[in-house]
Parts: sequence; structure tokens; C-alpha cells
Amino acid sequence: MSRSLGRLLFGLGIGLLVIWSLGPVYWAVNASFLQPDDMFREPPVFLATEPTLRHYANLLGGTSDFLGLATQSVWPLFRAAIVNSILTSAFATIATVVVAAFAGYAFARLDFRGRDLAFWLIILTITVPGYTVMIPLYSAFVRIGLIDTYLCITLIYISYFLPIALWLMRGTFRSVPISVEEAAWLDGAGRTYALFRVVLPMAAPGLIAAAILTFLNAWGQFLIPLVFAPTLDTKPVTVLIPEFVTKNYVDYGLMNAAGVLAILPPVLIVSFLSKYLVDGLSSGAGK
Repeated sequence: MSRSLGRLLFGLGIGLLVIWSLGPVYWAVNASFLQPDDMFREPPVFLATEPTLRHYANLLGGTSDFLGLATQSVWPLFRAAIVNSILTSAFATIATVVVAAFAGYAFARLDFRGRDLAFWLIILTITVPGYTVMIPLYSAFVRIGLIDTYLCITLIYISYFLPIALWLMRGTFRSVPISVEEAAWLDGAGRTYALFRVVLPMAAPGLIAAAILTFLNAWGQFLIPLVFAPTLDTKPVTVLIPEFVTKNYVDYGLMNAAGVLAILPPVLIVSFLSKYLVDGLSSGAGK
């Protein structure tokens, strides 16, 4: 009986965890297909019995109406925001992984004074709340004329995500046997050649894991682009979606449809690269 009770409690715990994690996603998908009148029904409509595509049509180029009010297509805004999200996330990911790879190798392999102190000082920057440096950073970027640019967002993302990527890459490089590099040195290879041709291929899971984590975090950022990307030139989709609220009404269907489309890139990345993420995290935490 105790074993059966344990299995029952374990199953209930897993079920609650799944509902807690996927419940908001299901509600967003369901709400994106609801008729406008069904948005405000009591009790709530948990399953769209008469699904509609009007919200997706309005989002992707068509025109529709909401509660009798004509609405124009928001596709130009949504397209620009998606492009901004892709570019800023991609730039931040590439730059962060490159810096973390070289710095992680230096902290793992090279012996220099203050190595451990410098490493832990960088890691400790994770504990600094973002809002404490928001105003000084904003003032600095305004003075040098970089506010509302891709470079501005990329630099902030690098400083924000680099500590985790660096910690992961140092652990990955330390898990690669030094004997592999020594064998390459004996064959006449220099340190740089051994790094690019021997060590980095073996550290590929860690590189991919760092890239995935950086991209996912950059894609989901809201506060940073809200402050540093005020116009549509650099505004990502996470900041655009809340702007579907007007003084006359809140288009919940449009907001949920945009949210569903916005989560597709992260879902696809995790679905296809989850194996590399697990392997990279395992190797990075090995030592």
C-alpha cells in the first residue's frame, strides 16, 4: 500500500507540475481561437467550440473587427518586431558564445595571476539586480549616441548573459582531457591550432548549450528592450505585444495570437537541440 500511495502521490505531483507549466500555454492557444464575445464569458470558455482565425488573420495581414470596431492589420508592426527579436537575439548569442569560449578556455587552461579571483568576480555580477544599473547605462548610451540601436541592445545582453555562458564554458573546457591537447602539441601544433582544431570540436555540446541558453534568455527579455529600444527600429516582439492595449479596449485574442507565434522559435530550438543542451549542461557542470 505504501508503494502504491507513493506512486499515486508521484503521479499527482507530476500532473500538477505539467498543469502549472503548460496551463498558461494552453490558455494562450485557446484564447487565440476564441470569438471576441467568448473572451468575457462566465464561467471562462476553456475550449473554443467555435474557433476563429480572425486574430491570426489580423496579425498576419488581414483586417477584422473587435466588438464591432474595425481594426487595421498590425502585420507591419509585428513583422518588424519579429525581425528585431531575431537580430538582437542572434547578435547577442554569437557575441556571447565567442567571448565565453575564449575567456572560458583562458580560465580553464592558462595559469595567470588572479585567475580565480577574476573568474569569480565576473560570476558574482549575476547577483547585481538589473534595475540598479539601468539608469547609469541609459545615461551612458544616450551620451555616446547608441540608444535605440542593435549595438546598444547587444552590448547589454552580452554583459547580462556572459557570466552564465563563461561558467558553462570553463566547466566544459575543464572536462576535456589535457592529454588531448598535449598530444596535438607533440605533433607540432600550436596552442591556437589545437584550440580550434581539437578542443573546440570536443567542446561543441557546451558551445551549443551556451548558445541555446543565451538565445532563449535574449528572446524573452522585456525590461531591457522596454527601456533601451523605445521605437520600432529595435523594439522586439515582447515589448510590442502589450501595446495591443488601447484606451478603448484590450484585444486579448490578438495579444494571445501574437504570443503563440512568438513562442514558436524557442519551442522549435529546444525541441531540436534539447539533446545538445542536456549534454552541454552536463559537461559544463562536470568539474
